[in-house]
Amino acid sequence: MLAAAATSPALAQSQGISRTEIVIGTIQDLSGPVAAFGKQSRNGMQLRVDEINEQGGIHGRKLKRLVEDNAYDPKRAVLAAQKLVNQDKIFLLAGHLGTAHNNAAMPVLFEKNVINFLPIIAAREMHEPFHRLKYSFAATYYELIRLAAPKLAKDKGVKKPCTLYQDDEFGLEVRRGAEAGLKTLGLELAEQTSTRPSSARTRRCSRSTAT
Repeated sequence: MLAAAATSPALAQSQGISRTEIVIGTIQDLSGPVAAFGKQSRNGMQLRVDEINEQGGIHGRKLKRLVEDNAYDPKRAVLAAQKLVNQDKIFLLAGHLGTAHNNAAMPVLFEKNVINFLPIIAAREMHEPFHRLKYSFAATYYELIRLAAPKLAKDKGVKKPCTLYQDDEFGLEVRRGAEAGLKTLGLELAEQTSTRPSSARTRRCSRSTAT
């Protein structure tokens, strides 16, 4: 897509594309509850950008990548998107992390014809409803858990499935998929509770799971 943009006379005049560079942005959690993941995503993207630039860029245009931190907060994701779109004039936003964060930021992007490119999430909203500026790459959380939950229940002989899910769009999507899958076996969630990503309960559950 970037190669096509670099050779198209119309797109060559688009925001974020000049004769010498293509400006792309990304929003990651660099200081919040999933910062370890966000930092690795940032580093991996930079490795690829450096590799492309060392090979001469895309039709002579080097990639310039800008990074903003949302601390896994949708409100900060909106502010980051506004800065990247309106101040930094990016051509596209690549690899944005977080379901609620993408949902909050996409209207900012689409208002200025900026592409949401391969967000690092698998929520259905990344390609539903259809929008010409949405580019998703993953099977959805909903479909994955809808297929996996009944198989797991069968394999383990589960009679009373329970769930601890993240209290945001991501967690709700996973819970809904589990409910739909279990329904094919005539099962319902016997117990369910939610937690915030940064809560002490989440950290305790994570430690318990690890041990």
